[in-house]
Amino acid sequence: MEFVLQKSDNKTKARAGKLTTDHGEIQTPVFMPVGTLGSVKGVHMKDMEEEVKASIILGNTYHLYLRPGLEVLKGAGGLHRFNSWKRPILTDSGGFQVFSLSHRRKLSEEGAEFQSHIDGSRHFFSPEGVVDIQRTIGADIIMAFDECPPGDSDYKYAKASMELTHRWLKRGIDRFDGTEPLYSYNQTFFPIVQGAGFKDLRKQSAEYIASFGRDGNAIGGLAVGEPEDVMYEMIEVVNEILPSDKPRYLMGVGTPANILEAIALGVDMFDCVMPTRNGRNGMLFTARGIINIKNEKWKKDYSPLDPDGHCEADLRYSRAYLRHLFVAKEMLGPQLASLHNLSFYLWLVSEARAQIWGGTFFEWKERMLKQLSQRL
Repeated sequence: MEFVLQKSDNKTKARAGKLTTDHGEIQTPVFMPVGTLGSVKGVHMKDMEEEVKASIILGNTYHLYLRPGLEVLKGAGGLHRFNSWKRPILTDSGGFQVFSLSHRRKLSEEGAEFQSHIDGSRHFFSPEGVVDIQRTIGADIIMAFDECPPGDSDYKYAKASMELTHRWLKRGIDRFDGTEPLYSYNQTFFPIVQGAGFKDLRKQSAEYIASFGRDGNAIGGLAVGEPEDVMYEMIEVVNEILPSDKPRYLMGVGTPANILEAIALGVDMFDCVMPTRNGRNGMLFTARGIINIKNEKWKKDYSPLDPDGHCEADLRYSRAYLRHLFVAKEMLGPQLASLHNLSFYLWLVSEARAQIWGGTFFEWKERMLKQLSQRL
């Protein structure tokens, strides 16, 4: 994998770059739609390519390991062939699922034992095993196995968790470097910075992660309950240390406003379930504000779904029609809302990139922030 930093903003730390993998190029800043189980919920791969214009999607190691399972994925020749996605894929290592399944898992120095949320069966993830699983899935970008502490963790817990993540990282890197891809393309490995909301821990973790000189680095353990100002402070602290010539991936974040603020702090890559999850519940993100399409006010609104039109559906269907689909519980409603939200998120990062190139990012960001969170 190669990363070229192409342009830096003169008023913020925002950057535009190009990341090249064997499955294609990715222009940054980039948003990666979440395809947890090998599919982006409710959206065809054809639409992901043509309407959403996604250049990379994300899969999840924990979920794909349980279903469809490694035997099925290996037999298919990897996830790309299994789900017909021809562009890059990044896999989350399952560390966040270990965090979210705290009532079903037991941590040790060796790894994490957990119960399946599907049938209660017991499984064990080690740093080495998670690399092997991701080799089998066939992701272009493999993530290190980490522990993601809660946002309200005390210092003692956050420090012990970070140190465990660091020990796991060394083991994961050794396994990655000692193995080869299973399919006919290269893979790369990203470490993850942890340290909860403590500046000294974040600095220590960023320095340790950067010392390995990998192709890219990630920032984990944010947007897990901590205040937004703490999240931004931790991003700023970490990005002062992580090398500027490597892509920086902020995991699991977030709202459109979060993304713009993080771009201004020097982040290049994002993922979040919010566009599809909120879309399935009738919330639409637009450049002019947020729409709850279930509200009565849209019942006779025959204007386009989004007059700014970031995908074909925005101009083809009216707000009244989409509201009808949700009220009638037609499955097309959540599908169209998800398609719109994903297209909007991809437009947002693409437009941020254009503004960085044009030298107008800061002014544009400030205008957008005032509009994005309005309730329409």
